[in-house]
Amino acid sequence: MSGAQPEMKRRRNSKAVCALLLATSVFALLRPAQPYAQVTELRGEVSESAILASAQDQTAQAGATTQSDAPASTYQPASPGAIQDDDTAPATGSIFDPPEATDDPFAETPAPVPPPRPSSATQRATDQDEAEAAEAEATAATAATTYDTDTAGTDQDATNRRAVTIDSADRQELDPGAERAEAIEGRDRKAEDDPFAATGIKLGSFVIRPTLEQGLTASSNADSSADGEPALLSETTLRFNAVSDWRENSAVIDGYGTFLKTISGDEVQELRGRVDGTLNVDLDNDLRAIAKLGYEAAPESASSPVVVEGTIEQPVRQTIDGSLAVEKDAGKMRFALTAAVERDIYGDAKLSTGGTVSQKARDSTLYTATLRTGYEISPAITPFTEVEIGRRVYDLRVDPNGFERSSTRLGVRAGAELDLGEKLAGEFSAGWLREAIDDDQLEAISGVTVNADLRWSPERGTTIGLTGQTTVEGTTTPDESGDILYSGRLTGEREIRANLTGNAALGVDWRDYIGSDGHDLTLSAEAGLTWWLNRYAGLTTRARTEKQTSNLEGRDYTAHSIFVGVTLQP
Repeated sequence: MSGAQPEMKRRRNSKAVCALLLATSVFALLRPAQPYAQVTELRGEVSESAILASAQDQTAQAGATTQSDAPASTYQPASPGAIQDDDTAPATGSIFDPPEATDDPFAETPAPVPPPRPSSATQRATDQDEAEAAEAEATAATAATTYDTDTAGTDQDATNRRAVTIDSADRQELDPGAERAEAIEGRDRKAEDDPFAATGIKLGSFVIRPTLEQGLTASSNADSSADGEPALLSETTLRFNAVSDWRENSAVIDGYGTFLKTISGDEVQELRGRVDGTLNVDLDNDLRAIAKLGYEAAPESASSPVVVEGTIEQPVRQTIDGSLAVEKDAGKMRFALTAAVERDIYGDAKLSTGGTVSQKARDSTLYTATLRTGYEISPAITPFTEVEIGRRVYDLRVDPNGFERSSTRLGVRAGAELDLGEKLAGEFSAGWLREAIDDDQLEAISGVTVNADLRWSPERGTTIGLTGQTTVEGTTTPDESGDILYSGRLTGEREIRANLTGNAALGVDWRDYIGSDGHDLTLSAEAGLTWWLNRYAGLTTRARTEKQTSNLEGRDYTAHSIFVGVTLQP
């Protein structure tokens, strides 16, 4: 028995020690500890200045804690009312209540217990309010860029408000003038008025627009003569227009050249062309000077009033003409003085026998001076009168037949200038002209004159032109003075489509022989189409008919022709 009692006593002591250790462990676990894991001092985005200011405050607090035995400051939440105040939280007597402070200097000073973390719903509501406040601050005029750095850092540290981003200053609205512009190639291009018009070639201060036309012509009367025969001809025509781009004055040059060569049929080889130039210069005191110069070379027509018997080829006629005009406006009065010179030179005619016949007796020079006076009734109409005096001088004072053919010229005309812009522009006149020949055996050439140069555009893309001219033609035929030729042309051009242009012309010529009852009537008609494949190439075709009737023997003829070819322009 005595041996068993100490054994039981030892067992009881062991159980007591175990119970004591278990109770101590349970008490240690039940004692409240600081929930540092729930401490959330920062929420949202923090600027560098706020981080620097917080670090300085923590350093200062650590120094103060080292020098003083005062307890550390308790946690203060950013949102008031998140947890209850310490002084309003009464002791409940629970084992979970924190121990009361004592005056024992050796007692351990517990750290303050952080408040519990707010619920998720509360946290989301708080974050949403802070986000709205930050967005309102970002949209303010200069709220994101005018804060002082140190002050902003202190305020953010105190209230833990959401800091602005570092690149917030770069997110300001751009100046409208600094926005990216649309590429030039992407802009809407204005439609061209004439997309198939020649662009031209820049040469110095001029823009040149040449046109080359090449094709075949089938004619029933190759040389337009009374005994002409049909032929197939190769026809090449070069036209050009040059316009200056000067700032004040202007210059225009127009010209053409045509070459005809027989492929089969009646033998014809012909070269003709003309060049005209006009220069406009503005002078002082409302004076304007207009200078013109022209040159033309072409074989004489078989219908010429001068007939050279036994020839196989007509002589070449060269004409050089020039004029200088000075215009002056004085109120509504218009004055113009024009001096002109025209020189005709004839080549030799080839005979069927192999020789030539000189035509130097027909060479002459015409000098004229014209004074025009007008009054502007309105900007659209200016009536005028003209007085012309001149002198025609032949190179040979006496021709081979013994006649002195030089003459003195006198003419008067009245007309009107029209200027209605693009609708109607030009002038027309009528009057009387007389050339008195030096030789009394020859009758003076005189008659009514009619001149016109009008352009009318009834609608866009349509142009109608009317030209009229009166010309005095000399002759070397014995006992004849010459004739007066009246020429008229009515032309029309229509832009049917942007790439299809049609044109038509009607012509009438009346030749009145002086000193006899002879006369010639020539009627002509022409129609053509040009279909542009692109801006640089097109197909051209035209048909023409011409008929001359005369009361003189051997002057009637009829000619029909058709042309088909291509037109090129740069």
